Amino acid sequence: MTSEFKLAPSILSADFADLKSALTQCESGGAHWIHIDVMDNQFVPNLTIGPPVVKSLRSKTNKFFDVHMMVIDPENLVEPFAKAGADMITFHVEATNDIQSVIDLIKATGTQVGLSIKPSTELSSIEPYYDQLDLILVMSVEPGFGGQGYIKSSTERVVKIKKRLTELCLQDQVLIEVDGGIK
Repeated sequence: MTSEFKLAPSILSADFADLKSALTQCESGGAHWIHIDVMDNQFVPNLTIGPPVVKSLRSKTNKFFDVHMMVIDPENLVEPFAKAGADMITFHVEATNDIQSVIDLIKATGTQVGLSIKPSTELSSIEPYYDQLDLILVMSVEPGFGGQGYIKSSTERVVKIKKRLTELCLQDQVLIEVDGGIK
């Protein structure tokens, strides 16, 4: 497996009235990607930004936009976020009854596909999709709020995913992202 890593800071804790400064800070800090948390106040108990904000941010930077949708029925937002400038759209396995359809919809927009998993969800729920993904996002906190502590068992989950990707010869195709409690 490649030892390459990508730094993808979230703008969730930024001053939403001054997101341009947050982008500048991410860029000057060496970020490869910008992680954009999208919450609908249904899948998680918080509400953040939508496609118009992503479109506005897209005009301010050429950094890769990693849009993490923590929303019910993600299929309803795939096209709007793709059109707004998302480079990758990641959705939660727990947020839909038709994972394959959402993957297909994201691919149809020409956007990269990520699949996210909550700390308590079995890894077996995402394994059937490994060969169709660009990224697996391991939540290391319960999704919905920034500032939480890292759940230590997340490290073991990453090791298991990495091992399985290697067994399937997908270690160079699928990135693993860890989200939450990273200091």
